[in-house]
Amino acid sequence: QTRGWFYVLLVISTIISGKSCFKNVVVNDMVLDGQGKKMSKSTGNIVDPIETIKKYGADNVRWYMFYVSPVWTPLKFDLEGLKEVYSKFFNPLRNTYSFFQTYANIDDIDIKECNIKVKDRALIDKWLISKYNKLVRDVTMEYDRYDLNNVVRLITSFVSEDLSNWYIRRNRDRFWASGINDDKKAVYITTYEVLLGLSKLCAPIIPYITEELYRNLTGLESVHLADFPTYDEKLIDLKIEERMDLVRDLISLGRNVREEVKIKVRQPISEVILDGKNEKLIGDLVDLIKEELNVKEVKFENNLAEYINFIVKPNFKEVGKVLGPKIKLFQEVLTKLDNKEILALKDGNEIVVKLDGEDFTVNSSMIDIRVEFKEGFDTSYSGDNFVVLNTVLTDELIHEGLARETVSKIQQIRKNNGFDIADRVRVYFESDDDYASDIKEFTNMIMKETLAVSFEKVDNLTDEYDINQYKVKFSVEKVEK
Repeated sequence: QTRGWFYVLLVISTIISGKSCFKNVVVNDMVLDGQGKKMSKSTGNIVDPIETIKKYGADNVRWYMFYVSPVWTPLKFDLEGLKEVYSKFFNPLRNTYSFFQTYANIDDIDIKECNIKVKDRALIDKWLISKYNKLVRDVTMEYDRYDLNNVVRLITSFVSEDLSNWYIRRNRDRFWASGINDDKKAVYITTYEVLLGLSKLCAPIIPYITEELYRNLTGLESVHLADFPTYDEKLIDLKIEERMDLVRDLISLGRNVREEVKIKVRQPISEVILDGKNEKLIGDLVDLIKEELNVKEVKFENNLAEYINFIVKPNFKEVGKVLGPKIKLFQEVLTKLDNKEILALKDGNEIVVKLDGEDFTVNSSMIDIRVEFKEGFDTSYSGDNFVVLNTVLTDELIHEGLARETVSKIQQIRKNNGFDIADRVRVYFESDDDYASDIKEFTNMIMKETLAVSFEKVDNLTDEYDINQYKVKFSVEKVEK
């Protein structure tokens, strides 16, 4: 590379123009196999680049090679890692564009008419615009430093977590809403602006996919003739980001609790209790928390001791010899620690306490912490943030969970049958009397969620499914227009 490529270019350019043809050159290190060994025909560990590109695409290979390590360090080329990058970045990006395109076509959207100013858009739109502008700022800085590893990791995280897994998923109802109003225009223009910006941000690394994305969005000739995006500092709102990111963190903690106690996400629960200190910051976002955690009520509680209790004792093996006769004083000090101090210790931090009138530094190895929950409640925490779920399930909650699982199964059948998202259907089911009785009060909800004009119990169906341990047969037919 150095002698046969960079040097030759430099010589030719200097002879012709008297100037260097480039200002900087980044040279990649060795490409090794997945185990870190040098590729060799004799050992049989060579990865054929042409076959790999034919199978996975040139853009996918490029993105992966920058994602896995900085270019100036040896690269362990692993086909499983290549697949992982596709699932983390390319799949969410394609799905986001496909979702946007599908509903824009259904609504016959002219993006030029969706001229809603950022200040007039919903909070979640402002949040994404803030995240995007910060992404442009940070990615530009990393490009300038030639650190393409950071470039692709920043963009991958944004596309996967912020855009696809949060913004698009949270705003599906806005795309699905009937009619065109300012709120619907806002979600369209926000998604459009971000997708357009991403096509330009990624173009230097993945030229083919970004070309397709840019031309489909704009109808213009080429993304490679467009200006590189710039960020607007005024659109970076750290307060909005703090609020939305806190909500996302709390929701993640709540889902951790559900996994631990083996309650499915589709199963509604009665309440979630959050730390009262956060009420002022996110109190107006409780509807979002309710929907994401599938809870009926969100409570803010200043005294979490009603639901959880920490029992802190000395780790006698660790501190017994150090403290000697002061061990009893230390034990008494531990009983007076507040939740914030205990959580700091659980997270591996140190705290300073008064022991016999002197400062004494306590770390996590010096103590044993046991957490007790009030019966019917389970909790998860990170730092000093708590989520407490009421995990007692009433019959009514169980029946609603059954109905939601039914909706999910019918939606899957619709998809497998190749129905359009807007198609109306008739749903027939065959089951025992217990299942029919348990979902009866939720019939209207099931029909609404699945676009069903009827939901009828019949006999002699063939396709059987397991719905929360009930054996139920379904048949879904499209209503012809």
